[in-house]
Amino acid sequence: MLDIGDKVPEFNIPNEKGDVVSNSSLLGSKYIVFFYPKDDSPGCTKQACSVRDNYTKLKREGYQIFGVSPDKVAKHAKFIDKYELPYQLLGDTEKEMITAFGVWGHKKFMGKDIVGVIRNSFIINELGVITNIIAKVKTKEHGNELLQAIQELHRPSPIH
Repeated sequence: MLDIGDKVPEFNIPNEKGDVVSNSSLLGSKYIVFFYPKDDSPGCTKQACSVRDNYTKLKREGYQIFGVSPDKVAKHAKFIDKYELPYQLLGDTEKEMITAFGVWGHKKFMGKDIVGVIRNSFIINELGVITNIIAKVKTKEHGNELLQAIQELHRPSPIH
């Protein structure tokens, strides 16, 4: 698992249009990467729509947003169209980025121990350094969680 202050691992993953997005192409930009298990499942849809509903505010803070799951790009394109998602979805079918970010592993799902994508989100600065991590994502509130985390990053620290 990555930690705050770590450099983002290398990735080259296609978006819903088949265009490759990489960590090197994002240098100089602030961005958010949120990982989720599967397009069009109930929890993932709530999470994606919560981010969508806060997209304008997140963008106003200067962030690009990328959702990442092991789904194929064609499925991402349908998910985007169905829910009018204004951000890119990256199709990590080989789980390279998912593994590099440390979000593939054991988790509880409906009381059972399974292996899959662990819902974590990473806030990354212009230098490609992780400035915040949201673990234990609340699917319905995730857009607000991201916005609060960003606002805390920009809040001046108290002087002692």
